[in-house]
Amino acid sequence: MNLLNNTITITYMQQVKSENLKKLAKRIKELRVAQSKSLNKFVFSKGNVTSATWSRVENGLVDVRITTLVQMASMLGMRIDELLMGVDFNYSQQDD
Repeated sequence: MNLLNNTITITYMQQVKSENLKKLAKRIKELRVAQSKSLNKFVFSKGNVTSATWSRVENGLVDVRITTLVQMASMLGMRIDELLMGVDFNYSQQDD
C-alpha cells in the first residue's frame, strides 16, 4: 500500500513539474518576444546563455538549473522572482 501511495505521489509530482516547465517556457518566450523578434539576435546581444539552451528552455524541453534562470532573468532585465511569477511550486498532492 505504501509503495502505491509513493508511486501516485511521484506521478503527481512529475505532472506538476511538466506543467510548471510549460508555464515557465511560455512566460520566458513571451518576455523575450516582447523585447526582440529573433531568439538568436536577443541571445547574441545579451550573452551568457546560448541560443540552444534558451530554445530548449522556451520549448519546455529541459529542467533548467537555477543558475541559468538567474542569467535568463538578468538578460530579460528582471529579477528571478519576477521571472518565476505565476509558476506554482506546491508539489504536495491534495486530497480529493
